Amino acid sequence: MPRAAILAVVLVAATGCTNDTFTRLGFPAPITRQGDVVLHLWQGSWIAGMAVAVVVWGLILWAVIFHRKRGDRLPPQVRYNLPIEILYTALPFVLIAVLFYYTAKDENYIDNLSSNPNVTVNVVGYQWSWQFQYPQYNVTDNGVMYPGPLPVLELPTNETVRFNLTSPDVIHSFWVPEFLFKRDVIPGHPNHFEITLTRTGTYIGHCSELCGLYHSRMLFTLKVVTPDQFRQWISSRQAASNSSSGGQPAAKTASRSGVQ
Repeated sequence: MPRAAILAVVLVAATGCTNDTFTRLGFPAPITRQGDVVLHLWQGSWIAGMAVAVVVWGLILWAVIFHRKRGDRLPPQVRYNLPIEILYTALPFVLIAVLFYYTAKDENYIDNLSSNPNVTVNVVGYQWSWQFQYPQYNVTDNGVMYPGPLPVLELPTNETVRFNLTSPDVIHSFWVPEFLFKRDVIPGHPNHFEITLTRTGTYIGHCSELCGLYHSRMLFTLKVVTPDQFRQWISSRQAASNSSSGGQPAAKTASRSGVQ
């Protein structure tokens, strides 16, 4: 156990990990409130697992040190120890029940859908790009397959954003690593989830379900901006759409992909 602890410290120092990265236990920094919940569940699971490991290794070392063979005399033999047997039977059930409770509670929070989200985005995943529709504003961003420009998903901070996920061809998976969460995009089975973003920045989204030959090129850009910047972006997209259609608002379709 001491060697393992020393090795862990050496590895962290050698890789140059910051304290923040170390405490996240390999997870990227979350950018949503839901991601914070997932991170805390992940950290709690590690703490519970390490506590069990400490107890188990402590009992093993205690038995090795204090109950090792000290001669040829046979130690006292017992058929059973009822308190110990009750303990090692009941304790795992308690641990599992606690972990199940927090997992179910956090899952319900992540899956919760509000009645009036601030922003709704209809996401269409297709071979091999993405379409993002903002039905409240009649704005659509269509992707084209690499090496074309990546489709842009622009969202505001501190507002509830609902995603409605659909696919016209095969199963895809909508994933931004910093969400700490992903959801499949399944033909004939629309999926939904909501997030509230907490920090601005530019991130890369992926399809994390093998969906065909150009699966690895199925990327998109996520831009998280302030609410004012988001309204300005929406206004500029609406103005561009109106000017290109002679004053009549019209959403473009992904003609290259066959998505209508």
